[in-house]
Amino acid sequence: MSQITKKALEQSLKNLLLKKPLNKITINDITEDCGINRMTFYYHFKDIYDLVEWACLEDASRALEEKKTHDTWQEGLIQIFYAVRENKPFIINVYRCVHREQVERYLKPLTDNLLMGVVEEESAGISVREEDKAFIAKVYSYIFVGLMLDWIKDDMKEEPEQLVGRLALVIQGTFANALERFRIEKTLSKTED
Repeated sequence: MSQITKKALEQSLKNLLLKKPLNKITINDITEDCGINRMTFYYHFKDIYDLVEWACLEDASRALEEKKTHDTWQEGLIQIFYAVRENKPFIINVYRCVHREQVERYLKPLTDNLLMGVVEEESAGISVREEDKAFIAKVYSYIFVGLMLDWIKDDMKEEPEQLVGRLALVIQGTFANALERFRIEKTLSKTED
């Protein structure tokens, strides 16, 4: 029942965003549209931005599904772009009404999750510390989020396949190269010299 209520609140927020900007929507507006009381809203979310963040994560997790491997990261990223485009009124409204840092905060977990799957797969058989894997995923995540934010700012005009294809050409083979540079045996032998 909890997920059903959360999804209903998400849908009400998205309905309202078609009519007015995020900063003009109140919790009362959402609960009235949804047909629930305010306390039910607060049972699930602390504020509207908490609902926005949850909605972004839900949309992305549905888009990603099992596309978190070296062979499927491009497909996963394309799916994130399409999930964003499908929710264009919602995303554009959020983008225009909150600080860029807040939008980054919504997008980072999506790309972090995608990229950690890629890094984990690529690091099979390579001894790399977990914090180094997380660092590598984080660096690529900043690239992905930056591209996504620029694409949103440019009104989502470029086709996701073209954008991701160009990105793939730039970073082709770099996951494995980065992991090799962080290999524990190499790091230990260099520090012993």
